[in-house]
Amino acid sequence: MLTIGVTAGLSALLTVFIRNFISGEKKIKHRIVQRYGIADPQFERAMSQLLGPPIVAGNQVTPLQNGVEIFPAMLAAIATAERSITFETFIYWSGSIADRFADALAAKARQGVKVHVLIDAVGCDCVNGEALRRMVRAGVELELYHMTSLARTNHRTHRKLLVIDGKTGFTGGVGIADNWDGNADGPEHFRDTQYRVEGPVVAQMQAAFLDNWMKTRAVVLHGEDYFPSLEEVGKLHCQMFKSSPMEGSESARLMYLLSIAAAEKSIKIGNAYFLPDDLTTQTLLDAVERGVTVEVLLPGRTIDSKTVRLAARQRFGRLLKGGVRVFEYEPTMYHCKCMMIDGHWTSVGSANFDNRSFRINDEANLNVIDPDFTGKEMRIFGEDLKRSREFTLDDWRSRSAGEKILGSTAALLRSQL
Repeated sequence: MLTIGVTAGLSALLTVFIRNFISGEKKIKHRIVQRYGIADPQFERAMSQLLGPPIVAGNQVTPLQNGVEIFPAMLAAIATAERSITFETFIYWSGSIADRFADALAAKARQGVKVHVLIDAVGCDCVNGEALRRMVRAGVELELYHMTSLARTNHRTHRKLLVIDGKTGFTGGVGIADNWDGNADGPEHFRDTQYRVEGPVVAQMQAAFLDNWMKTRAVVLHGEDYFPSLEEVGKLHCQMFKSSPMEGSESARLMYLLSIAAAEKSIKIGNAYFLPDDLTTQTLLDAVERGVTVEVLLPGRTIDSKTVRLAARQRFGRLLKGGVRVFEYEPTMYHCKCMMIDGHWTSVGSANFDNRSFRINDEANLNVIDPDFTGKEMRIFGEDLKRSREFTLDDWRSRSAGEKILGSTAALLRSQL
């Protein structure tokens, strides 16, 4: 009996390990050949059909910089809700901002608005806290993503989605925490961008939320309260794509690979966690060889994961030797996730440039095809570059022996970072 029990226990542990750390899907290994440019209509068709849902016209997207703009806009939108609110986030940390959102959501629930909140169980530091209890008491339907699933403990939702009445959406990189408050004017306040979205693409944002709501609550939300008729309100062509290890874990990675492979002039990447795999690294180097200018903006010394920074810097050598320019943001933690290509294509949202976003977490990014919008994003990127320091090949070579040893060790963990 003991042998049977031990065998059963080992089998269970093995199952948990495989479900958490070994993907059953094959990984794209071959180079993406450049067959068209970003401005070619074929690029838009490829992104629509390979990633899905399709790119739709008639949208308006407004960038919001840092907590000083982001939180008032999101809270004001919540206050206008008349029929429904759907809200999904990874970070929900106890503090003033978390309390303000809890109060705002609870108030709408008491008014009879249907409020649905999905928070990642690992990203929330107040699972049993008063803020969450206050929402539930008010009638908010609240779920914690993979709270008790041992087999899925390494699989998190990293999506950031807020949809009001099915008509107005918010997405980006912001977490619901005091760290994002203020104007990124000190080490304690993160630099980040969130986007207010209107138009037909909001329905895709709602569908992205419902993807995980159905997995947790097992309830389908539909009808006019969630999917009203949406008129065209702007000129932007947009797509809200989502990725998940349970239904196409390569989507985020494929989006980046296809975009980089189509570049003809410039690639600008801003990301909090930058750990490209070998194929993605080679795709960036291929772009440089075609004459594309590649600039990457990352956090500097102020970062919430020293391990990620050590692993990233360890692997910069090949990129720097190949002509990729790397910059480190100096004033505070840089938490943006953005990519602009050829002044025409922009991707923003929750996905980081690492294996965790590419193959482990649930992610959602807003893609925009428009030269004017991309031009504005490039100008914001340029302003952030002015507050950064370039990390050169000489800097990489002159790292201390201690950093090189720690970096080599950290790089071994990159599949989980």
